[in-house]
Amino acid sequence: MKVNEEEYKNVLSIYRVPVSELRSEFDANHFSFQTTDDLEHVSNEMIGQKRAEKAMEFGLSVEQTGYNLFVVGTAGTGRLTYTLDSVTKQAKERAVPKDICYVYNFENPDMPLVIDFPAGTGQKFQQEIEILLIDIERQIRSTFSSEVFEKDKRKIIEDFRARVEAIWQETDEFALQQHMKVERTPEGIELVPLFNGRPLAVEEFEKLSETDKEMMKNCEKIVGQKIDETVYQSLKIEELLKKKVNQFMMEVAANSIKDLFSPFRDKYQENKKVIEYLESYFHDVVSHYTFFLDTNNNGQENIMKALMGGSNEHFHHRYTVNLFVNNKNLAGAPVIYETNPTYYNLFGKVEYQGSLGSWTTNFTLIKPGALHLANGGYLILQATELLQQPQVWMRLKMALQTGSIQIENLNEMNGVIPSNGNRPEPIPLNLKVIIIGSYYLYDFLSAYDEDFHKLFKVKVEFVAIMKKDQENSWKLARFVKNYVDKEGLLPFHRRAIAKVIDYGSRLVEEQSKLSTDFQEITKVLVESSYWAKLEHESVVDDRHVEKALSEKAHRSNHIVEQYREMIRNGTIMLETDGYRIGQINGLAVMGTRDSIFGIPTKITAQTYVGKNGIMNIEREAMLSGQIHNKGMMILTGFLSGEFAKNRPIPLSASITFEQTYNSIDGDSASSTELYVLLSSLAEVPIYQGIAVTGSVNQWGEIQPIGGVNEKIEGFYHICKSRALTGKQGVIIPKQNIQNLMLETEVVEAIKEGHFHIWAVSHIAEGIEILTGVDAGNIRNEKGQYPEGTIFAKVENRFTKMFEMANKLKN
Repeated sequence: MKVNEEEYKNVLSIYRVPVSELRSEFDANHFSFQTTDDLEHVSNEMIGQKRAEKAMEFGLSVEQTGYNLFVVGTAGTGRLTYTLDSVTKQAKERAVPKDICYVYNFENPDMPLVIDFPAGTGQKFQQEIEILLIDIERQIRSTFSSEVFEKDKRKIIEDFRARVEAIWQETDEFALQQHMKVERTPEGIELVPLFNGRPLAVEEFEKLSETDKEMMKNCEKIVGQKIDETVYQSLKIEELLKKKVNQFMMEVAANSIKDLFSPFRDKYQENKKVIEYLESYFHDVVSHYTFFLDTNNNGQENIMKALMGGSNEHFHHRYTVNLFVNNKNLAGAPVIYETNPTYYNLFGKVEYQGSLGSWTTNFTLIKPGALHLANGGYLILQATELLQQPQVWMRLKMALQTGSIQIENLNEMNGVIPSNGNRPEPIPLNLKVIIIGSYYLYDFLSAYDEDFHKLFKVKVEFVAIMKKDQENSWKLARFVKNYVDKEGLLPFHRRAIAKVIDYGSRLVEEQSKLSTDFQEITKVLVESSYWAKLEHESVVDDRHVEKALSEKAHRSNHIVEQYREMIRNGTIMLETDGYRIGQINGLAVMGTRDSIFGIPTKITAQTYVGKNGIMNIEREAMLSGQIHNKGMMILTGFLSGEFAKNRPIPLSASITFEQTYNSIDGDSASSTELYVLLSSLAEVPIYQGIAVTGSVNQWGEIQPIGGVNEKIEGFYHICKSRALTGKQGVIIPKQNIQNLMLETEVVEAIKEGHFHIWAVSHIAEGIEILTGVDAGNIRNEKGQYPEGTIFAKVENRFTKMFEMANKLKN
């Protein structure tokens, strides 16, 4: 039943959205200042994140293990800045952690030992040990070069020489008794036969009788045995001499340096590990005193020793201290933000040095990682970078679970370089780890890592939306003030800040809310200042913000301009005037990396007798997503529930988005598809100057959608390019009125009556606007729809289809 023109105007008026609700503009007069120069600087002020602030405060305050933090939210919301500020503030109130040193393990050299010291004293200990080593070397050399030492050493040697001479004297006497003389020469020992007390020449020996000769040979044999015994005793005495001299020299070394250790024993008597280390240090120096006397090697020998890793300098490493973590300059607990969390950057490593084609190392080459530097404080990591590093996440969990850090080289584990068995003593771990990441990574870790919630019990969530109230508006103004001063931008007038606030509402598509994406807001601040400077202005005003926003949109709207051009020249077939049955203009949004825009698309439907139901051509072509498929099934549910209560619907229908070749998903066009189906079934034309968006449920109720501003503006610009008729407009869900933050140009066109926005809550309301025909969706007492209405026409069409199907069946 076609309504008359007055009734139709009344229908349009009822559902038309008032101009006052198309856009929410902040009143600059709410601010008492003129420009940001009038505002005071307020540092570290968080905007619109009270929940995150409380969670952060709680997480940083709890001391128990497992209460590490995961800061989640979208980039640009200030999560990193606030995290750094909060952690730094908390760290100042905590004690400075101890210094950590690695020292040589004299009992097990492959396992360097850890000793900790009060903050700032680790370096003093290192210097004291360096000075101690110098004093030890000087004292030993001085003592071993003294006359007293030489005299005592000579006496020991002479005593042993006297013992040797005594046994040789005895041997000489024994030989004489056997008519033999012992002659000791550098070439060896010789025996000379004696005859009548004088040496017997060879010629004389030959003249002796056989009996005498035999007797002489027996004497020589007996004396030889005596000499062998004497040589053996001499060697034993010489060995005893070496031991005696070595023992003497060790005693001398010990006595010469023992007073050097006394101050250390007194100073560090409360530190058991230091005392144990000093005792081992002392005994090792005494045992290896010769290394402090090795000054007589020639140059070539020293070079070869150095190349082979055996020089005294290399040996002296064992008597030094590796100041592993030095907290001398800290004023509180450490805060480390590791931007490149590789394995070695986090867990430290043992470095190697090349030597004649091989790799060598020692405990002084153990280097700390971020975990060591942050120990006793806070370590901040980015989840994306962290999870990209091999083995890092698993090792981080292991460190947090065990409460210790074990330094291991991946290259050794992977066999790239041979392992020297150097395994430093683990360091106790006590710190809070704060990971910053996206919702996706938080959900991923929650779902696939059972240890995640045991170790990261505090979720600090930064929301992307905040209330548009007086408090947050003032905070945003102070944020602009701080950023302007920091970056050296021109001061902003309060009118300009009001435009920035409006832009914040546009970003979240909600009139009563503001965006917390400060990264996007700062872009506008920088660009607005640029345009103001270009005009030689001293203050940024509202027109400069508008200029920045328009230029920003222009830089990234190349694709949408091409699309609109194709519509204007007819490449993409789209009508913005006239009436068509089974044709309607739907609205969708497309996006690039830096821009989102709305595009109108023609949706068509054909209906006919059959049993196939509604065929989604996009689904058949595998261009339809799951949500879009669901929306199509809802249409079947609505039609069946409304028109098939007493008989089946012998319907076959096809619906498609014309001239679309990309994947389609979402249900924001489901109401549009229902309108075009009703048009085709009722054979009532739809006015093509009205585009539609909105999803629908099985009861015909219209549901809200996203991207409403871009969709409206996209259709407006198409209509404008073909000349506005005053009848064109867009139908949106009623719930989306609160999301309207339309461009000023669109609002002005609507205000002048050149364009319109209608908001509906049911499919019946929208079909009346589109067709100018009563929907008639309420049955009378006989269960019939009012004659001539859309629903009556649809039911009549279904009745004819049912009758035709029965005829074909018979």
